[in-house]
Amino acid sequence: MYLQAETVYLFSASNGMKLLFITQVIDKNDTVLGFVHRWLVEFSKHFEHITVICLQMGKYDVPKNVSVFSLGKEAGVSRATYVSNFYRIAFRERKNYDAVLVHMNQEYILLAGVIWKLLGKRVYMWRNHYSGSFLTDIAASFCTKVFCTSRSSYTAKIKKTVVMPVGIDVEVYKSHSEITRLPHSILFLARVAPSKRPHILLEALGELHKRGLNFKANLYGSPAPQDVAYLEGLKKRLLELSLADKAHFLPGLPYTEGPKVYSAHEIFVNLSPSGMYDKTIFEAAACETLVLASSLDFAKLVNPRFTFPQDDIQALSAKLEVLLSLSREARARLGKEIRALAIEKHSLKALGHRIKEELTTW
Repeated sequence: MYLQAETVYLFSASNGMKLLFITQVIDKNDTVLGFVHRWLVEFSKHFEHITVICLQMGKYDVPKNVSVFSLGKEAGVSRATYVSNFYRIAFRERKNYDAVLVHMNQEYILLAGVIWKLLGKRVYMWRNHYSGSFLTDIAASFCTKVFCTSRSSYTAKIKKTVVMPVGIDVEVYKSHSEITRLPHSILFLARVAPSKRPHILLEALGELHKRGLNFKANLYGSPAPQDVAYLEGLKKRLLELSLADKAHFLPGLPYTEGPKVYSAHEIFVNLSPSGMYDKTIFEAAACETLVLASSLDFAKLVNPRFTFPQDDIQALSAKLEVLLSLSREARARLGKEIRALAIEKHSLKALGHRIKEELTTW
């Protein structure tokens, strides 16, 4: 006869749990990681106290039960100082946390996994990316659980991995009725990097232009220093495709400006490889902007008209042509449907409850 496994509750609801959360940036206006600030506000409702260690600190406004410590990147300190500051803060604050959640950066677990184990701290890692290595596997070996949002993530293969909601604040990310959507508009919003595939979108826009279709495309995003030349190449290619009057590159946006930009466009295109499952997919959806994405995870949730095979320029241009031809009424109806999907599957509220549940049971 099989014995039913018993769930072990590590902390009761009455005495609470204290968490150490480690991430790259705490800045409510950061163009890439601004969402982490909203995560902390939501997570603070579920934990007695959260101690945050970040590599870089900017503008933030968190609840009283959240303490934020920076490793000093904003002050220009050296990498060696980052490491010494990390060890100093993590050890000094050891009595103020029961468990550790590392967001995306496995390096911190490689640095301190053994120490946390000796201190009796449970370790959890959030890592969602199609790539990984033996170092990822080593970091995961220290973890009680690993979290990701995509079943195509490198970490999805690990037995202790739990697939989680993406975590979109649907109260912030919603359609702004006072903003008129630009007719036949296409939006790209991401860090400008080869992995985000804006070059594929440019080629698809070139195909639409050849067919004489009416559209306007805005590509928002800033490159990391190593990708500045890539952006310059994209701008050159835009001119070669005769898209100067139809497509424009614009700098990355503060996180708080996202809802306004989504609300000003009819179609959002995401080209990231499966395994990344960018939050922008569901930010756009929450703002009732139609989403066209190559993600296999997204394809499992939506009608085929909203997906295309990765890097398939002809398929992408064909799908864009269909969406551009929709009536205003059809677009509005589909926009409300896709927002409902974002709320049901990937809201920040749902993520907050899941994080508390997963960290307090095993």
